[in-house]
Amino acid sequence: MKDILERFLFDKAPVRGELVQLDATYKEVLARHQYPLVLQRIIGELMAASALLSAMLKFDGTLIMQMHGTGAVQLIVIEFTSDRTMRATARWDADKIQTFGPGTSLAELLGRGRFMITLDPTVGEAYQGVVGMERGQSVAQIIEHYMSASEQLETRLWLACSDAKSDNKMAAGMMLQKMPAEADETQSYEHLVTLAETVKPEELLELPAREVLYRLFHEDSVRVFEPTTPRFACSCSRHRVAGMIKLMERDEVDEVLAERGNVHIVCDFCGKEYEFDAVDIGALYADSPATGSVQ
Repeated sequence: MKDILERFLFDKAPVRGELVQLDATYKEVLARHQYPLVLQRIIGELMAASALLSAMLKFDGTLIMQMHGTGAVQLIVIEFTSDRTMRATARWDADKIQTFGPGTSLAELLGRGRFMITLDPTVGEAYQGVVGMERGQSVAQIIEHYMSASEQLETRLWLACSDAKSDNKMAAGMMLQKMPAEADETQSYEHLVTLAETVKPEELLELPAREVLYRLFHEDSVRVFEPTTPRFACSCSRHRVAGMIKLMERDEVDEVLAERGNVHIVCDFCGKEYEFDAVDIGALYADSPATGSVQ
């Protein structure tokens, strides 16, 4: 198995689809933090969903999924770029999350929450859509509602993640989306959704992508395209961290220096550490001491 994102169309139906399998990419994310088992599943499902949505939307830039909650899970962030790179992070209450088992629903973990999708194009203005968490008990249901409400597109998702105690961590997903069509073509979409409903989580996780598609749709003229390979990559850098520091008031930064001797920052996504001493900080603010703006 390997990381793969497979796009497909149906010759005789106004339906398009995507299938994703995340192996090394998912393992790289899990290796960065000691995520609780119940949270690993949610992160894996969101990673698979972000890859599917990004491929459907077809734009240059970054798709950012964020879930904010007031319960055991406070924040989950997934970023997927048009270059097929991905990173993820989360914050949680260590005491609260211990009381939940592997099958706990997303709504229970988040409490009062909200789900946001941001499209941040390489050129142009960013766009953000917000969906209330009350619309679904799972990642798939929430995103299906988002696509229906924000994009006016009938969309179905099937997401899977390895058993919490499995040694071989995998995340996978499949999406079907109805494209604009004549009224009498609705039956085709419903027929394909019915077939897709038969897919088992272990099939998405364990079988090659094209074998999954053949098993489900071999009688429906499915056409597949050249697959792409998602991969883990973090966009953090010393330059970006420096820019973030310069957005702070100089007095605040000087207080940290006086207390600790340096400014120490760890990337939430990849765990890379950055240190700035008094000389570094002085150089940062030398060109804009009053405004603290990023140059």
